[in-house]
Amino acid sequence: MPHHLQKNQAILAVNIGSSSLKFSLYPIRPDATDPSIGHAAFSGSVQGLEPGGTIILEHSGQTDQERPAAVMQEPNEDGLQAALRILKGLIENHDHGMTIAAVAHRVVHGGDHFSKAVVVTAEILKSLHTLDPLAPLHQPHNLRGIQAFTQYFPGVPQVACFDTAFHADIAPIERTFPLTQALYAQGVKRYGFHGLSYHYISTRLMRQSPAAGKRLLMAHLGNGSSLCACIGGKSFSTTMGFSAIGGLMMGTRCGDLDPGVVLYLVQRGMKAQDLENLFYRESGLKGLSGLSADMRTLRQSSDAQAAFAIQVYTHRVIREAGGLIAAMGGVDAIAFAGGIGENDRILRHELCRGLEFLGLELDAAANQTASHQHITPIHRPGSKVEIWVVPTDEGIIAAEEALALL
Repeated sequence: MPHHLQKNQAILAVNIGSSSLKFSLYPIRPDATDPSIGHAAFSGSVQGLEPGGTIILEHSGQTDQERPAAVMQEPNEDGLQAALRILKGLIENHDHGMTIAAVAHRVVHGGDHFSKAVVVTAEILKSLHTLDPLAPLHQPHNLRGIQAFTQYFPGVPQVACFDTAFHADIAPIERTFPLTQALYAQGVKRYGFHGLSYHYISTRLMRQSPAAGKRLLMAHLGNGSSLCACIGGKSFSTTMGFSAIGGLMMGTRCGDLDPGVVLYLVQRGMKAQDLENLFYRESGLKGLSGLSADMRTLRQSSDAQAAFAIQVYTHRVIREAGGLIAAMGGVDAIAFAGGIGENDRILRHELCRGLEFLGLELDAAANQTASHQHITPIHRPGSKVEIWVVPTDEGIIAAEEALALL
């Protein structure tokens, strides 16, 4: 084991948003020459970090009889500070008594300068904050988390792991928007997101299927949704672009629009902040349905507009999938991940039916019983294209990247 790593150490992987902190603690396997990351010792989330929210802890150490419980905040303590206090207590009280070698943070946008994980310094943090406008739902909260963990875990390396990094080597023909060269030089280009998830899906699926190492289409479908075309384990192209708003329709985000819509709204008097709120927070499933951003809620609704919102979402995925498959020259395997992709059997069925012309043959029974806890094939034996459900684990990828830096 490298001299700076000791026995009984672990990587803490965290994903911090506006209202929640998700966490997993991964033990470091103490191999003398090549330490590796073991299965999570425990994982969970602290919800209710938004102002006025109720702090609720849920973690894998609870028994089946226990329900998530509200946790009292101390005086003058905000939600994130409460979450850190709770998390630190969980780690200290854990049976194995592991110490933290590093904290691995999911950071959505790395821009042009960060194509692999880095140990965060004050200068790097300042640079990353310049990208806040490109991912306003994520980046400011990711970086606030790094600052808070730096104070709460003094001396522990804070490692930023970027969702854009997986797409860093896509070809210029895929990265370039048809604008001016000057804007490209300023960084107006396709970056792509959900990279930690796509890294996990591609590497783990290639261990189970040779087809995944050829032309793989990955669908990370959730409140944030995107597709990624992958050839030989490398990102070829992806639907998200310059910001985390582009590509597919999402829970509250609109996805791709005719730029003329933006011009029209500006001419009608909408300001930048109004547009940001509309495109990021009031569109997508929520905007079209007028009901909810949650696919589960829309499935249960009898409202015609809820059904129409689902139809538009499904159509947009099929349409974008066709474009990426054409760009790859075909497809050998398709993988579904994310909260919707892993759990919504109806959506998987509809998407596969829309792509049947490619030779997909979905096994209806396997689709119905696919677990969101295990990598599961859901194609028939004779299918020309393999179809898989791959429950993603962004945390273990972040932990592996952090360990590589150590």
